[in-house]
Amino acid sequence: MVGTLANTASVIVGSTIGIMAGRYMGADIKRTLMHALGLAVMVIGLKMALDATTLIPSVACLLLGALTGEAIRIEHAVERLGEALKARFAQGSKTFVEGFVSATVLFITGAMTIVGCIQDGTTGNHDTLFLKSMLDGVASMTLASTLGIGVAFSALSVLVVQGGLTLLAGHVGVLQEPEVLGSITTTGGMIILGIGINLLGLTSIRVGNLIPALVYAAVYPIVLGR
Repeated sequence: MVGTLANTASVIVGSTIGIMAGRYMGADIKRTLMHALGLAVMVIGLKMALDATTLIPSVACLLLGALTGEAIRIEHAVERLGEALKARFAQGSKTFVEGFVSATVLFITGAMTIVGCIQDGTTGNHDTLFLKSMLDGVASMTLASTLGIGVAFSALSVLVVQGGLTLLAGHVGVLQEPEVLGSITTTGGMIILGIGINLLGLTSIRVGNLIPALVYAAVYPIVLGR
C-alpha cells in the first residue's frame, strides 16, 4: 500500500499547486497546457496499444467493455459521485465534475496502475507506483490549473481503486502472467487514447464506460490459454 499512498499524496499535492497557480494563468496558457497534456496522453496510449502483436482480441474486449459499461452506466455513476462531492465541497465550481471524472479515469486506467499494484501487492516493490506518482503529480497540476478542485478529489479514487488492486494482487497470482499483463496494457492504451482525445476537445468519449474492457482483457488470455 506504500505505493498507493504515495500516489494519492502526489495527486493532492499536484492539484493544490495547480489550483493555486491557475489563479494567475490566462485562458490561453491554460488551454495550451491542456492541449499539451492531451498530446502526451495520446502518445502514451498509442504506445501501450501498439505494443500488442495483434489488436483484434483487444478491440473485441474494448467493444464488450463498452457494451457492459453503457449497460451499467459506469460514467453516470462516477458523474453522480462527482455531483455529490461538488454539492458538499465545491458548490461554486463549474468544472468540478469534469475534473473529477477526467482525472479519475486518467489516474486509474492503464498498465502502470495494474503492474504497479501487482508488484506492490506481491513483492512489495513500489518502484512502478512511485514513478506513476511523479507522472500523476504533474498531470494533476496541469489539470487542476484548468478544471479546479475536482481533480484533487480524484485522489479518493486512486486510494480506493489502487489500494483494492494491491490487496487483490497479493491473492491472485494469475495477474502476474505476461499474457494477462500484455492484454491489459493494449486495451488500457486504447482507453487512455480516448482520454487524450477528450483533453484535446476533439470530441466527447465516455471513457468511464470503457473500464469493463480491462476486466475482459484480463479474462480472455486465461480462458484461451486453457
